[in-house]
Amino acid sequence: MSQHVCIVGAGIVGLFSAWRLLREGYRVTLLESRDGPGLATSFANGAQLSYSYVAPLAEPAALGRFPGYLLDASAPLCFRPSLSPRFWHWCCRFAAHCTTARVRQTTRQLLALGFLSRRCLHALLHESPAAALHYRQNGKLVVYRDADAYHAAQRQLSLQAQFGCEQFALDAAECAAVEPALAGLEERLAGGIHTPSEDVIDSHALCVHLAALIGSGGGEIRYGAPVRGRRLAGRRIAALLVPDAEIVADHFVLTGGLESRDLLAGMGLRVPLLGLKGYSLTLDCARGVAPALSITDSRNKIVFARLGDRLRVAGMVDMGNERTDIPARRLATLIRQAREVFPQAGDYEQATPWAGLRPATPSGRPLIDRIGHDNLYVNIGHGALGLTLAAGSADLLADCLSGRQCCIDPAPFLLASA
Repeated sequence: MSQHVCIVGAGIVGLFSAWRLLREGYRVTLLESRDGPGLATSFANGAQLSYSYVAPLAEPAALGRFPGYLLDASAPLCFRPSLSPRFWHWCCRFAAHCTTARVRQTTRQLLALGFLSRRCLHALLHESPAAALHYRQNGKLVVYRDADAYHAAQRQLSLQAQFGCEQFALDAAECAAVEPALAGLEERLAGGIHTPSEDVIDSHALCVHLAALIGSGGGEIRYGAPVRGRRLAGRRIAALLVPDAEIVADHFVLTGGLESRDLLAGMGLRVPLLGLKGYSLTLDCARGVAPALSITDSRNKIVFARLGDRLRVAGMVDMGNERTDIPARRLATLIRQAREVFPQAGDYEQATPWAGLRPATPSGRPLIDRIGHDNLYVNIGHGALGLTLAAGSADLLADCLSGRQCCIDPAPFLLASA
């Protein structure tokens, strides 16, 4: 009889984990507190699959920028210190990762996980394609308006080439040639980095697709099932308690981001996870001038991804604020900065706004590890890279749970390395 795995959290990471373990031969039950799949962080994110753009937020220049972020309401990162000891503990560990050596190391490790994820996702989409996903291998162009920033990006390109990335430095005219929608910005560009291998996909649609595959493959998904507690049997969890039931299983996996952090805290277990708030707009671009490539405006840290007749615009980070409200000032900033790049993409005033929390570790690496109990695992902490890294993280989790040798080094993704 196959072993039973109970997974908590039906976002993109939890759904990929459930699908992968189901394919491995496990019996799978997936618990989700909301009424459907992918309704939190995975709902309206940036939609870019950025396998070659995984450099962590923690880097040497970040510390020098924080004083300015306290004063500038339009800055890409809004830093609002919290009184919470958990917040400052996270920040101290973040600062420790802001060294050149650690950035190079983390980038290499995340690239390995990103390339694994690309292989896994491409295999899934080859086997189970769906037009509703709006999946395209469209490539990505990161544009720079500052010459120094562009030269730094060229140095990063040289570094990443050592790890297998295929990227090309373009001048301003070449940027406008490869993406004609940038023509109005050409005179203000210093250049860009083009990565033809990057993809785009509708994250929420992918969550719905995975949920359907899990159901048709014999897995069980229970919506409206928040975990209220646990029953122990020695060093193992015997069951998780949900309203009106208990779920008995051989293994338990937490994939629910901040909800998993809080659930672990209730068990007396601490993980360094902070919710970095991000924003997005989704607008009708059917009659507008919108990009075919995925575009990142490096100055304002805004991404643009076309999903059929919709344009997804996402960006900004609020640190120290774990609410999902949308302040009018931040929304106005995102609209203004998006219009600077693609003024004729569509009617920004009619765009649908969204905000979500991206659960991040100080290092920028996700946690894929066994923790606290002999049969309790986590797959959390992907930050802004959840969509990009979810498929590979599920593969790594399956290796970890089965006890076999992993196809990439699992050590960077253990709790001790966070």
